[in-house]
Amino acid sequence: MDKNTTIGFLLIALIIIGFALMNKPSEEEIARQRRYNDSIALVQQARMASEAAMREANALLTTQTQGADSATVQARLADAFGAFKPSATGTDRHYTLENEVLKVVLSSQGGRIYAAELKDYRTHDSLPLLLFEGKESVMNFTLLTNNNRIVNTKDLFFTPVSDIQKDADGNQTFALRLNTTEPDAYIDFVYTLPANDYMLHFDIKPTNINKVMPAGTNSLEMKWASKLRQQEKGRKFEERYATLSYRFASETDVEMLNAAKNDSKRLNNRIKWIAFKDQFFSSILIADDAIISANLSSTVEPERSKYLKDYTADMVVPFDALGGDPTSFKFFLGPNHHKTLADYDKGVDSDQKLYLRKIIPLGWFGFVNRYFIIPMFNFFRGFIGNMGIIILLMTLVVKIIIFPMTYKSYMSSAKMRVLKPEIDEINARIPADKPAERQQAMMKLYNKVGVSPMSGCLPLLLQMPILIAMFGFFPTAIELRQESFLWAKDLSTYDAIISWQAHIPLLSSIFDNHISLFCLLMTITTFLSNKLNSATQAAAAGGDQMKMMQWMMNLMPLMFFFIFNNYASGLTYYYFLSTLISVAQTYIIRGTVDEEKLLAQLRAKGNARAQNPKKSSFMERLEKMQREQQKAMMQQNKKR
Repeated sequence: MDKNTTIGFLLIALIIIGFALMNKPSEEEIARQRRYNDSIALVQQARMASEAAMREANALLTTQTQGADSATVQARLADAFGAFKPSATGTDRHYTLENEVLKVVLSSQGGRIYAAELKDYRTHDSLPLLLFEGKESVMNFTLLTNNNRIVNTKDLFFTPVSDIQKDADGNQTFALRLNTTEPDAYIDFVYTLPANDYMLHFDIKPTNINKVMPAGTNSLEMKWASKLRQQEKGRKFEERYATLSYRFASETDVEMLNAAKNDSKRLNNRIKWIAFKDQFFSSILIADDAIISANLSSTVEPERSKYLKDYTADMVVPFDALGGDPTSFKFFLGPNHHKTLADYDKGVDSDQKLYLRKIIPLGWFGFVNRYFIIPMFNFFRGFIGNMGIIILLMTLVVKIIIFPMTYKSYMSSAKMRVLKPEIDEINARIPADKPAERQQAMMKLYNKVGVSPMSGCLPLLLQMPILIAMFGFFPTAIELRQESFLWAKDLSTYDAIISWQAHIPLLSSIFDNHISLFCLLMTITTFLSNKLNSATQAAAAGGDQMKMMQWMMNLMPLMFFFIFNNYASGLTYYYFLSTLISVAQTYIIRGTVDEEKLLAQLRAKGNARAQNPKKSSFMERLEKMQREQQKAMMQQNKKR
C-alpha cells in the first residue's frame, strides 16, 4: 500500500470518527430517551394490569344478579376503573338532537355519536341515508387513573346533565357527564347542533379532573373509526371516490390515503381535520386548535360486503386536566356539496379557513370547474329543474365558446387538404431517403401560402382543459344524484340498458354485468366523428401514416366504451351531446367552405409572398434547425 492510499484511509477513518462524535446524543438526550422508553413500558404494564382487572370485574358482574352491591364486586370495580368506578356500570340510553337537515343520536355508553342521518337524502334503494349507526362507528378516549389504571370512555356510562336545551335560534345543546368518586371531579361531553346546519359542535370540558388523573396530563389518546356504508348503486365507482383525507394545520392542500388498496400513514405534524369521505357524503372531524399526531388507516372491504371501507384514526389530542381550556371539535356530517363546504370559509380570516371544499376532487383543471363550470351549472339550476336540460344547455354554451377554435382547426385541415397536389409533387420529386430535404421543401410551401401545420393542433389543445374539467365535475356533482332523465334513473351512476346476474368470464369483470346506453351512444358518435375527421384529414398525411392514424382512431371509441361503462351517466350523456354537436358543426362548416376558392386564395397569397418574401420567426427558426441538421449529417458522412 503506497503512502497516498494510507493517508486516504486515515482521513476516511477520521471523518467517520468525527461524524460519530458530532452526532453522539448528549446526556440530556439520552436521559430523555430513557424516560420515554420507561414511560412506554409503564403504559404497557398499566394497560396489561388494567385489562386483567377489568376482566375480573366483568366476570364478577356477570355472575351477580342485577343490582347486587357486594363488597367484592365494588372492590374489583375500584381496582379496574379507579376513580371512574361510578361510571363503570349503567344502562345504555339514547338521546336525539335534530334540526332541518341532520338527525344525530347520542349514546350514554361512551358519550359518543351513536348514529347520524341526513334527512334530505336517501340511499340508492330509497332507505334513510345513515352515515353510520351502532357499532359501525367508534369514538373512544383513553384515560389514565391515579391508581395506574387505563380506562376507555367506550366502556363507561355517562349521565345527562340536564334535558336537551334549545335557544331562540333553534340551536340545541346536550351535555353528558362522566362522573368519578370525587363529586366535584368530572368530564362533560357537550354537543351543540345549530339550526339547519350539518356541523355538530363537540366540547370536552373537564372539571377538577386533575384530582383523579396523574398530574401533568396534557393530552389524550383518541380513537375515531367508522365503517363506510355503500350508499350508491355503482359500488366500484363509489369505492373509487371514497378516501380517507386530511389537512395539516399549517397547509391549505388536502392529502389522502390510497383509495384503491389498503393503506396507512403516520402523521407527526399538527392536523386540522380528518375526513372519512364517501363519493357524495362525509364525516369530518375538525379540531378547533389542532390534532397533535395521528395514525391513519384505510382498509378495503370485500366486494360482497355492505360496507366499502374501514377507516380508523388513532390520534393524540390536547387536554387540559386543570379545566382551563376545553378540548373542542366539530363534526361535519353531511353532503360533499361544493357550495355547502365553501360557505364555511365565507367571512373567515385566511388563517382560519377550513378548505373543506377541497375534499371534492375536481381534477387537474379544478380552477376551470370552480370559476366556470360550477357557476354556470348553478346559474342554470336556479331556474331549470331538469338536470338533463341543464347538461344540454351547458354543452351548448361550451360549444359556442370553443367554436372559433373548432372553426380554425377545421380550416387548417382544409388548407392542408387542398394543398395535397403540391405535397404529392414534393414527395415525387424528392426521394424518401432524403427526409430532411423533403421536410424543408414542405415548410417552404407552407410558408409561401401562409399555412402553419401547428395551427390545427393548437385549438384542440386549448379545448382540453374544459373536456378534462367536465371529466372531474360530473362524477362528483351531488346535484345529479338520483336525478332522472329519459331512461337514466340516476345521472350520478351508470344507466344500464342491459344487465345480467350470471358471472361471465372477462365480460363481467370488464362491464360489471351491465351495458350503459349513454356510454354506448357516446361510443357510436365518437366512432362516427373519428370517421368524419379521418376523411377530412386524409390528404394531410401519407398512406401508411394515415392507415395507422385511422386504426388508432377506430380503436379509441372501443377503449372509451370499456372505460366509461361504469361512469356517471351524466358524464357520458355530456360527451355524447358534445360529440354529436361536433359532428353537426363539421357538416355545417364543410358546407360553407368552397375548397376550390380556398385553394385559389392560397395560391394568390403564395404569389404575393413570392414577390415580397417574408418569413415568420417560427419558420425562420425551423429552417435554421433544418440547415444545421443537414450540415451535421454532411459532416458525419465525410467522416465515414
